[in-house]
Amino acid sequence: MKNYCFIGVFLFFGLVTVFAQVSDKRASREISKHQAYLDSAAFYKRKDIGKSIDFITRSIAELGKKANKKDLATSLTALGEVYQYYEQYDLAITSYIDALEANKSTRTTLLLGKVYVRTKAFRAAEKVLVPLLEVEGMVPYQRAELYEVMGDSYTGMNQIEKAVSFYSEGLKVAKKNQIAPKLADLNSKIGDAYASNDRSTEAEAFYGNSLKLANSQAPQRAVQEKEKVADFYNQKSRFEDEIELRKKSLTELDGLKKLSKPEASVATKIATVDSITTQRINYKIANAYIAQDKYDQAIPYLRQSIAEADDQDDLVVQKDATRKLSEVYRHKGDYNKALETYQAYVAVVDTLYVRKEQEISRAARFNREISNKQSRILGLEQDRELFQSKYDLALTEQQLIQETNKRQRWVIYSLICGLILMGLAVFFFYRSDQQQKLANNLLALKSLRSQMNPHFIFNALNSVNNYIAKSDERSANRYLSEFSTLMRTVLENSEEDFISLSKELSLLELYTKLEHTRFPDKFDYKITIDEKVHVTDFQIPPMLLQPYVENAIWHGLRYKADKGSLKIHVKQIDATSLVITIEDNGIGRAKSAELKTKNQRKQKSKGMGNIKKRIAILNDMYKNKIEVDIIDLANGTGTKVVFTLNKN
Repeated sequence: MKNYCFIGVFLFFGLVTVFAQVSDKRASREISKHQAYLDSAAFYKRKDIGKSIDFITRSIAELGKKANKKDLATSLTALGEVYQYYEQYDLAITSYIDALEANKSTRTTLLLGKVYVRTKAFRAAEKVLVPLLEVEGMVPYQRAELYEVMGDSYTGMNQIEKAVSFYSEGLKVAKKNQIAPKLADLNSKIGDAYASNDRSTEAEAFYGNSLKLANSQAPQRAVQEKEKVADFYNQKSRFEDEIELRKKSLTELDGLKKLSKPEASVATKIATVDSITTQRINYKIANAYIAQDKYDQAIPYLRQSIAEADDQDDLVVQKDATRKLSEVYRHKGDYNKALETYQAYVAVVDTLYVRKEQEISRAARFNREISNKQSRILGLEQDRELFQSKYDLALTEQQLIQETNKRQRWVIYSLICGLILMGLAVFFFYRSDQQQKLANNLLALKSLRSQMNPHFIFNALNSVNNYIAKSDERSANRYLSEFSTLMRTVLENSEEDFISLSKELSLLELYTKLEHTRFPDKFDYKITIDEKVHVTDFQIPPMLLQPYVENAIWHGLRYKADKGSLKIHVKQIDATSLVITIEDNGIGRAKSAELKTKNQRKQKSKGMGNIKKRIAILNDMYKNKIEVDIIDLANGTGTKVVFTLNKN
């Protein structure tokens, strides 16, 4: 038996040695392919995200399971840059962190700091970047960038003096090393910092510097700076200065359009990215004239803005400019033109909402594709880490066996090695399974949160159309204002698994108020919270209660012959749990089901299905935090939904 074990161990380590020799011979070929794939990924970065990520995936696979840490970090950094370009900031942050774990580098750290600033995680940016201040021998351009991003983080935290101090240090480095682009950028950002602190004199001085420096650079950069300073003048009600500067921008943009075709293409792309277009500038000039009650001067610019926006298929600017033109005609007393222009505005709004719906659908498909590709990359990385551990352990064990002079101990070492490998394999497979389960849960939650049912949006817009048809502009404006507040709150909370109960109740009250505005003769509502309840102490998934309230209104109270009531009550059971009750005296679920059409019976409620899936996933992740019971009241007199919310 001992002889068989000895032979098995000998063959195992012999194969490891052969594999190592073959790997060394293939190393140079793999590295060249690795770089070629990264070059291809960079080429497709701004054209096709799918191809770019595929090439990065191939670059990681090409490294083999015993990957060079530096090359692996290079691939992960490239992946983060692709995600950052397409504003997938969560995935970009994850990729940069993984890259830094594989191999520390100044460039990757700066990129991570920039993404943190972009996502307003200013404290995280500060924590990551501060250690770089002590790094010696940094490239001057990177040093200037470091001071710039540090200044951005302190500006975000409203620590203006610190921000200006870092921007100034960056200016010193840029001047010393003649880094012209950074001179304009840093002067502009110092101006921004002072402007945010209402220090207009200092802001204007630095904006003057940035304008001069930008004029000596590419025309696109000069236009960007002029527009920023013009926005500053607008905030200070210096409308004549604003108009003069924007007219110069228009002249320069017209000059860019006359460039050769390749140059014009680049100029147009830069202008689009920064939202600097002739139609938008014309719209802002018109607004400046309107602010001074100079309606006749504003009208030509509004018309030009509408025409250019229509030509460029810029529905957002076309919508805003058309509405503003209608308001100008109304102020001038030309009600026929005001009505005609307002009807054109409504048509643009309808087109814009259709476009937005298509964009939401494309975004959902885009997110699914990104998730699939990210899962493949994670799988490759997990396989590589597992094999790396096994490989290192095998080499270590081989060295131990070679050092021993007693054949009897070889059997013992081989058994120990087998047990260790088996234990590590079980451990890594278990950890991989847990990580995959967590990743799947997080992806599922993100997917469910991203599925926004347009049912309420369409109904709300129908209500606005009704107000407009009745010429009740005040009601339409009020309803749109409250509706936009609700949508903004929903979008702000959409990325969170849990928010405070107080935020959820505020959102619910706003939604119920909007529905009551639409159906004032169908129901009254009342939201009560026991005095003992500390709503700020409890966390709840966002938009958890709203679908049940919507069901109560649309399927229970709306079909009731007389006026019904909706009651929402919050009661604390003990220090760690509370109960939220949603009760209506509508027609009940059974009667509501009878009233549905055949087509409606075939379709399942996506909203309620998503809520059930979210609760199941969250309870799996946070251990039975939420319980939901739906109770049919006696004789079909309504429905009662009981939520039990527990603290972690």
